[in-house]
Amino acid sequence: MKKLLILVLLTLSNIVVFAQGKGGTGMADDFYKSGRIYVVIATVAIIFIGLAIYLFSMDRRLKKIEKGN
Repeated sequence: MKKLLILVLLTLSNIVVFAQGKGGTGMADDFYKSGRIYVVIATVAIIFIGLAIYLFSMDRRLKKIEKGN
């Protein structure tokens, strides 16, 4: 059983290496060339900041509820 598990893990690691390809990051290069990478970064940053604010406000509300009980 142990040998079979090792064989499967080694086979999967080999597949991952071949799946990398030599194409590079075409979409990221296109974003850099057109200047849209900053829009993508700003959008992701806004989403993460919004999630953080939401989670902190929910944490405060839960603390108030826990103190009330």
